[in-house]
Amino acid sequence: MSSSPSMRISPPQEGEAKTNEELYQQFTNLVSSWPCSPALSNYQLYRHDNGWHSSLAPMVGTMVADACFAARPSDIIVATLPKSGTTWIKALLYSTVHRREHPADSCGHPFNIHGPHECIKFLEYQLYTQNRIPDLDELPDPRLFATHVPFVSLPRSVVASGCKIVYVCRDPKDTLISHWNFANKFRVRDGLEPLSVETAADYFCDGVSPFGPYWDHVLGYWRAHSANPEQVLFFRYEEMSRDPAEHVRRLAKFVGCPFSVEEEEVCAVDAIVKLCSFEHMTGLEATKGGKTELTFGVVENSSFFRRGQVGDWENHLSPETARKIDAISEAKFRGSGLSV
Repeated sequence: MSSSPSMRISPPQEGEAKTNEELYQQFTNLVSSWPCSPALSNYQLYRHDNGWHSSLAPMVGTMVADACFAARPSDIIVATLPKSGTTWIKALLYSTVHRREHPADSCGHPFNIHGPHECIKFLEYQLYTQNRIPDLDELPDPRLFATHVPFVSLPRSVVASGCKIVYVCRDPKDTLISHWNFANKFRVRDGLEPLSVETAADYFCDGVSPFGPYWDHVLGYWRAHSANPEQVLFFRYEEMSRDPAEHVRRLAKFVGCPFSVEEEEVCAVDAIVKLCSFEHMTGLEATKGGKTELTFGVVENSSFFRRGQVGDWENHLSPETARKIDAISEAKFRGSGLSV
């Protein structure tokens, strides 16, 4: 089985170019008619009919994927909110699924050349963009994809196919701080004033953040996991940080490739944890000098790595703001079985 992160995204052929362009234009016109507002982003966010927010291009990409993406039962989809451990879970999943052809301790591992976002691509940020309908049929099983889209707006074929979904959520306060830092990098790049953390927190608490409201996003996947734990795996970033090896084992079992006794004896799990650790990944040339093309532009891979620290919000948020976010979480999650 080939595990190359590359895939064929051909420009539309002459006969179908207008069809693809018309499809994108149809959804662009629709999204452009929806309410929009400034937000915790360097772009205005539109409000989808299902209640979540996104900038124009990824929302259009989401809708094109819904119309065109044909999921297989063997597919595995990583789902997260932005800045919730996406890069880490992508690295863990890719290296776990492809550990036999690419052992974690091999000098020729793909991570030496490609970042995790090139190995597992976003549907709405990398595949269904710029009037393209990618040819994904030739990718070998299991195909690995990623999305930030709420469960309610996943491509309909994903839910219908019964394919596996791996979800990671993170403490809302750390999610906010990580996204605030990330967004301000691009605001400065685009000649905009950086947002204060207080302004960012107001947007976040109002639910006007990419693919938010945060609480609706988390609850959507939590309820899907509770109803069908064999299809939806639910991880918490903080628990992953405390015991990454156990989460790698759970991940491997969930996607159908559990570690054998022999692999455990040679510490294959620990090798994957080390390979995907913040310290190791930030030292790779693919991170230090590599770039990833997303729908809003080319991003340096180093931008996806900040601190990865649990509780970093304490260095930025006032006690009053932290209490406000905690109170919203308690109220939103009450009765769901999901604790703050």
